[in-house]
Amino acid sequence: MVQAVKERGALRFGVVGVGVMGSNHARVLAGLSGVELIGVVDPDPAQRELVVRVLGCAAVNNLDALLELGVEAVTIAAPTHLHHQLALACIARGIHVMVEKPIASSVEEGRDIIAAARRANVILMVGHVERFNPAVLTIKQAIRDEDILSISITRVGPFPPRMSNVGVVIDLAVHDIDLIRWFTGSDIVDVQPQLSSAVAEREDIALLQFRTASGVLAQINTNWLTPFKARNVTVATRGKYIMGDLLTRQVTECFGFQPDGAYSMRHLSVGHEEPLRAELMAFIAAVREGKTPAVTGEEAVASLGIAIRCLDGRSSDTLLKRPGPRRIAG
Repeated sequence: MVQAVKERGALRFGVVGVGVMGSNHARVLAGLSGVELIGVVDPDPAQRELVVRVLGCAAVNNLDALLELGVEAVTIAAPTHLHHQLALACIARGIHVMVEKPIASSVEEGRDIIAAARRANVILMVGHVERFNPAVLTIKQAIRDEDILSISITRVGPFPPRMSNVGVVIDLAVHDIDLIRWFTGSDIVDVQPQLSSAVAEREDIALLQFRTASGVLAQINTNWLTPFKARNVTVATRGKYIMGDLLTRQVTECFGFQPDGAYSMRHLSVGHEEPLRAELMAFIAAVREGKTPAVTGEEAVASLGIAIRCLDGRSSDTLLKRPGPRRIAG
C-alpha cells in the first residue's frame, strides 16, 4: 500500500521538461490550491527563463538540482526516450511521478518503471489526458452498461512544427488505443495496421483496425496530412449511436430506433473543466490518499504494447513509402 502524503501543507511539485506540454503542466500546477510549484528543469535556457518570468518559480538545468529543492512529486514531460531514465531517478528518491504518455519507449522500459515504483512504494500515474476530456467522460457515461458493437476514432491534423522521434502511431494513436481499451473494459486481441510514410521519415498516415477480447470492432484513422485538426469519436451499441467531437466538446446521442428508420436524437450535457487540470488533480488526490491513480502504469504499458504491435506488424505492403515529398494542399 502506497504511503499517503498527509495534509501537512502544500504538496511540493516539480516539472521535468517545460516545452509545450510541460509549460502547461507548470501553469496549471502554479494555480492549484494545496500545491507549491517548487521548480522546473529543462536544458533550454530560453524555456527556463520564460517559466521564471511568468510563474516566478525556480528553474534549473539538471534533474539533480531540481530534486535537491525538496520536491515530493513531479510530472515528467520530457521527450519519450528520456522517460525511463528520468522516472527511475525520481522514483529512487521516493518521489511520486506522473509521466506523460507514452510511459516509455518500450514495453520493457515501462515495466521497469512500474516495478521501481512498486518497490519504492510511490504513486506512478501516466498522462493519458484524453480520458479527462469532458466530451470523453460524457461518452463513457452514455455507453455505460451498453452492449458496445463498434468504435471509430479520427485524430488528424497538420504536421507538428516540433521535431519528433516518433510517428503518428506513438504520438497520436496511442491516445485512442487507450480510449478503446477504457471504453470497452477489454483487452485488444487482434491488430490490423495499414501505415504509410508520405512526407516524413516515420509513418504519418495510419489506418488501424482492432478487435477486443469482448468482440468489439474498432478503428483509428490518424495522420499528419490534414490541414486542420479533427478529433471525433463514434460508438455504436445495440441501443444507441453516440457521436462526439473532442475539440468542440459536443456529444450527440441517437436512440429509440424504429423499424421504419426513425429515431430520436439529443445533445448530451458536457462539462467545461480543462482536461489537464482534472488530470493533475487526480494525480494529486492519488498522492494525498495513497490510492490507485486514475491511469496506472499497467494500463499505459498495455496501450503502448498495442501501438508497438501496430508498428511491428508493418511490412513491405503495410508500410508504403512514397516516391518523395509532395506538397500538401492547404
